[in-house]
This record gives sequence, structure tokens and C-alpha cells, in this order.
Amino acid sequence: MTPQAQSSQSTSSRMRMAAFAPIGDEGRTEAVEARLVRAISTGALIEGERLPSEAELAQLLGVAVVTVREALDRLRSRGLIETRRGRSGGSYVRSSEGAVDEINARALMRTPRLALADLGVLYSVISSACAEYACRRATAEELEIVQHVLIEARELPAGAWRRRVTDMQLELAALSQSVRLTSEHVRVQTEFTPFLALQDADIDQRHAAHDALLAQVEAIAAGDAVAAHGIVQASVRAAVSWLEAFRADLLAVGEGGDIAPVLARRGGGGIGVDRNTPAERQGGVR
Repeated sequence: MTPQAQSSQSTSSRMRMAAFAPIGDEGRTEAVEARLVRAISTGALIEGERLPSEAELAQLLGVAVVTVREALDRLRSRGLIETRRGRSGGSYVRSSEGAVDEINARALMRTPRLALADLGVLYSVISSACAEYACRRATAEELEIVQHVLIEARELPAGAWRRRVTDMQLELAALSQSVRLTSEHVRVQTEFTPFLALQDADIDQRHAAHDALLAQVEAIAAGDAVAAHGIVQASVRAAVSWLEAFRADLLAVGEGGDIAPVLARRGGGGIGVDRNTPAERQGGVR
């Protein structure tokens, strides 16, 4: 196995561990469904992948088998998984980019603007702290691997690009050599990535995020924590600004409206023509 493959495998495994961590007292069908949707959205579970059995999922998540079964039924009805019969039967992740985009977009609509901004602040702080310690602790060879993977990934299709970039963001966190920082980064990354992925149809936004991550790697390699902080903060601010504009466009359609045209405009520079919904223009904040 190449160093690049080992790196990608290790970071992907962190996302999978987060996906299958016990839910605990939130053991409702909705919580299981949300956890699996998020795992598909972040690329922790990929198209064609077989899910653990109902009994295995119940044990991993700490819930009843009937709860898992109900959650899988909901995912099946939403077109996110399919059931196959026979010797290799089970529940498999479907090709469902459009369905995942709509799920993530509606989740963004339900997220208050201040909560979105706060999530961006938290992500920025954790990523900056990881970058600072990576400046001190990462080796040149480790950073060369990350840089090489990123350079090769720049023109990948959106879904594959997002998975690769998420892997490398988690790898940079791991290079801090802080277990607690890395664990917190995984948690926040899992929450933020479904929103970040909504940008990926906008090629200019995607390239800007990619180039910022490469610049962050270069700053870490130079041991320049101040520069790394600045790059992280500017990149996250740009992402949150784009998401706020996109959220406003979605809210202008309304919770029960057809958001497909708004999703389709992402690649055409049509996001945020009017950043405020009618309610927000009158002073309301959602």
C-alpha cells in the first residue's frame, strides 16, 4: 500500500468511527437516521458500500434493532440506500448525490444564521489549533504526502474531491499529534462537512477552498503558525459567507418549496444575488 493510500485509509477510518459511535440516550429512529445520512454526506459511507447488518448497527450505535430497522426503512424511502437479496445481500449505499444535496440544503435552511456562523468559528478555532501544533510536530515527509495527494485531487469530480479533501483536512489535524484536538476536529468536521459540500458544484468556490488548503500545508511546512492561522480563518470566513448567501436563496423559496432550481444555480454564479429573504430585509433573523 502506498503512503498516500495509507493516509487516506487512516483518515477515512476516523470518519467511520464517528459514524458508528454509540448514540446513547438519543437512541431514537430520527437520531439513527440523521447519523447515517451524515455519514453518507461526508463520504464516510460511499456509493456501493454495504452497511453492517441491523444487529451489528444496533450494537455499534447502542440502540434497539427495531430502531435501526425503522431508520433504514426511512433511508430506503429517501433513495439513500437499497436492499439486495441473495448471498451478498444487505443494505447498500445508493448513488444519490442529488438526494444528499437536497437533504443537506434543507438542513442548512433549518440552521439559524447565528448557529451557522458559530459553527464556522468553532471549526476555524479547532483547525487553527491543529495547524499550530502541526507546525511544531509534523515531519517534512508527512506534509509532502498531504501536498502530493492534494495536488493530484484538484480536478477530481466534486464528490471524489470532497472525500479526498476531507481526508486531508483530518490528516492535518492528526499531524498535530494531539489526540483531543484530533477527536474534536473529527466531531466538528463531521457536522460541518455536509454544509461545506453544498459549495462543491461551484467550481470557483471549490478551487478557492482547494488552493487555500494547499497554502495552509505550505505554511505548516515552513513552520509559520501565524500564516497558517490566517489562511484557515480566511478560508472558513469565505465558506460561511457563501453558505449564508445560499441559505438566503433557499429561504426565499420557502421550507415547502421546490429548491431544485436554487441547487442547480450553484455552478452558474447565481448564488447570493439577493442575500436577504423578504423577512430578513424587514429586520427578521432566522
